[in-house]
Amino acid sequence: MPELIYKKESYEIMGCCFEVFNNLGPGLRESSYQKALEKVFGAKNIQYKSQLYVPNKVAEKVIGKNYLDFLIDDNIAIEIKAGDHFFRKDIDQLYAYLKSTNLQLGLLINFTKDGVLSKRILNIK
Repeated sequence: MPELIYKKESYEIMGCCFEVFNNLGPGLRESSYQKALEKVFGAKNIQYKSQLYVPNKVAEKVIGKNYLDFLIDDNIAIEIKAGDHFFRKDIDQLYAYLKSTNLQLGLLINFTKDGVLSKRILNIK
C-alpha cells in the first residue's frame, strides 16, 4: 500500500481544525474559521501563508485570479468551507489550485453543524 504524503503535517492541520471547531462551534462563516485557524497555526508554529494569490493562466497569460485560503509549509493547499456537504465545485476548485501551483496535496476542510470533515485531494501529474 502506498504511503500517505504529508501524513504528519495533515494530522497536525486536522488537529488545529478540531481545536477551532471545539472553541467556536458550528454555524459561522468561512472567514471566522479562517481567522481562528490563523491564530492556532501561529500558536503552534505551523508555517502558513493565507489568502495566497493563484493566477489562472492560458498560454502563460493571466485570465483570472483566485486566492487559496492557506498554504502550509509551502507544500499543502487548504481550502476552508462552512457547510454540511462537499460539493463537486469545491473539489474541482481545489484541484485547479493544485494544478496551478504544482502542489501535490490539498485538504478541503468543511466546518459542519456536527464537526469537521476533510477530504484529501491529490494532484497526480
